[in-house]
Amino acid sequence: MTATPDLAASRTAADALLRSVFRQHAAGVAVITARGDHGPAGFTATSLASVSAAPPLLSFGIGTGSSSWPAVSASEYVGVHLLGDHQEELATTFARSGADRFAAPTAWREGPHGVPVLDGVLAWLVCRVVGRVPAGDHRIVLAQLLVGDCAGMGSPLLYHQGRYNGLRD
Repeated sequence: MTATPDLAASRTAADALLRSVFRQHAAGVAVITARGDHGPAGFTATSLASVSAAPPLLSFGIGTGSSSWPAVSASEYVGVHLLGDHQEELATTFARSGADRFAAPTAWREGPHGVPVLDGVLAWLVCRVVGRVPAGDHRIVLAQLLVGDCAGMGSPLLYHQGRYNGLRD
C-alpha cells in the first residue's frame, strides 16, 4: 500500500520538524566502539543517555544503515567514550562515512573484552549489550556498565545547530 500525497507530505514535514527541533537541543558527543569481524568499528553519537542506576544502564541509537551497525549488532560488548572540547577532529573522523576511523592520528588500544578504547577522552566505559530495540530505521542499544575510567581532563564537546561547541563560562 502506498501513502496518499497528503500523508506523505505530512511525514516529510514531521521529519523536517524533528530535525529542526533537535538542532536546538545541545547534546554531548560520544564515540561508540565495538570489535567487528573485520577489525574495530565505531561511530559518533549524540544520542547517549543514562537509563538506570541499578543496574547501571545506558542507551544510544544507531542507524541500521551505518557501516558500524554490523559490528554493534553482533558484539556482546561496546565501548562508550565521552569526548572533550579538544576532540572535534576525532568526532568528525568517527562521523565521516568511509573513513579509516582507527588509523593515525586516532590513538587507541584494545581494552577489556577486546573493545577498542580511545585514548585522551574525558571518560570511557566498557559495557555489555543487554538489548537492541527496533526504532524506525535505527536500533536503541541498551548496555550495562562493566568497567571504565572518568579521569580525563577538560570540558565536554557539545553538538548544537549542526556544529561542535564547548561550554562557555
